[in-house]
Amino acid sequence: MAKKAQNKKEALPMEEVLWKACDALRGSIEPSEYKHVVLSLIFLKYAGFHFEKRRQEIIADGLEDFVDSVEFYAAKNVFYLPETSRWSYLKENAKQPDIASKVDKALSDIEKENKPLQGALPNNYYSSLGIEAEKLGSLIDKIDGFDDILASADGNDIIGRVYEYFLSKFAIKEGKGKGEFYTPKTIVNLIAEMIEPYEGKIYDPCCGSGGMFVQSMKFVESHHGNRRMVSVYGQEYTKTTFKLAKMNLAIRGIAADLGDYAANTFTDDRHRDLKADFIMANPPFNQKDWRADNQLTDDERWTGYDTPPTSNANYGWILNMVSKLSDNGVAGFILANGALSADGIEGAIRRKMIERGLVEAIIILPNNLFYSTDISVTLWILNNNKKARVVNRNGEQIHYRDREKEILFMDLRKRGIPFEKKYVQFSPETISEVARVYHTWQREGASESYANEPEFCYSASFDEVKAKGFSLVPSKYIEFVNRDETIDYDTRMKELQGELSDILQKEAESRIAVLEVFKSLGYEINL
Repeated sequence: MAKKAQNKKEALPMEEVLWKACDALRGSIEPSEYKHVVLSLIFLKYAGFHFEKRRQEIIADGLEDFVDSVEFYAAKNVFYLPETSRWSYLKENAKQPDIASKVDKALSDIEKENKPLQGALPNNYYSSLGIEAEKLGSLIDKIDGFDDILASADGNDIIGRVYEYFLSKFAIKEGKGKGEFYTPKTIVNLIAEMIEPYEGKIYDPCCGSGGMFVQSMKFVESHHGNRRMVSVYGQEYTKTTFKLAKMNLAIRGIAADLGDYAANTFTDDRHRDLKADFIMANPPFNQKDWRADNQLTDDERWTGYDTPPTSNANYGWILNMVSKLSDNGVAGFILANGALSADGIEGAIRRKMIERGLVEAIIILPNNLFYSTDISVTLWILNNNKKARVVNRNGEQIHYRDREKEILFMDLRKRGIPFEKKYVQFSPETISEVARVYHTWQREGASESYANEPEFCYSASFDEVKAKGFSLVPSKYIEFVNRDETIDYDTRMKELQGELSDILQKEAESRIAVLEVFKSLGYEINL
């Protein structure tokens, strides 16, 4: 029995074992702080493992004199660690009463030695929390136990995988109204598969913990592209989330320009002159009071459009992204459904975008995809060049047809599968199917290979959209099947009649059997 229990324990995924290690923090700090405590330690473990590995390589090459030269580590995308920042040092001191201050110093010292990490790591954070030394030491011990996995063939990605797992778990745990730092991977995967960010500049104006960039790089790798052909630009307003993003990208070896500090995209645009080939974003939904009445009224990002209203930032985010698109740029972003049909100034902006041929696809998503809200939201695809053209992408020659006067609508509300009890996600098969339909619709030969499908997809002409007041609500275009009208009531009633007859017959048989049992026992029941 003991052996079986041991095997069961060993079968737990590493991520789950580490997640259970968070229990050591209960009662010491608020749950909302867990992610900052655990993820910074995971980062130190990652950095320490790769530092020691690179250090041994330098020694093996007979270059002992350079084991403390930052350049010899940076050349291999490895962070140089002074002695106080090395995992071995923290492990040795895990039981010391001042372990919290030692962790703080480790983070501070590694940041000083590595320019890409400047502004990324917590500052005097652990000492301020008042965590019991025993609990912090116990957590360090737990995180220490995965050297064998780090050394395996997929070791380079294993800490990134853990980091991603923790971000999603923390987002779920913080739940509705929080968790904005994380966009569920299933949504990011869908966007990446649709806009195909193989090469060029990728931008996210509200990048959270950097998930859009991570999945973009995974998309490139999974399709045998070259991640060196992709450059990353982003911005994040919340300081703690800004640090999470920098750590997340550092762990993945993704060089990114997130600006020098956390900043508001609207009032302190850190990428004012950027023209991006791809934009992926999940802006805050229905953000109110995002600017003052007299603020940003003549901002260059609204050139050619009305100034977005102060009451809702949705179209402020949209126009910010429109202004950042290169001549052939494509954007995929999530917004609350209200933006599809909002009237007034927002309606005027939407109309002009449609008239200019910017809107390429509108995909309504299921409820409960997000951990921070249970509302249904929409994926928008904007394209700055919907003209017929031939593009060479990742070794493939793609023949696009002219779609300037068309918009593809898709309805995915019934295509989610259960996830984590109260949430849903997309299966890989659904993501592949949606991307395939979209790409088929975009390309030459669509008249033969693409077809509108009730309750799934519809290609609407400009005139159809105009006739519906430039509304982008998918249900106004996608055919809905009223199944009540297709029912043959006589046939169905006969089916029910047969089913009910079987039920009543079985009930009668059961009743007789019960009466016989009581009679045999001498307790006959007279009805």
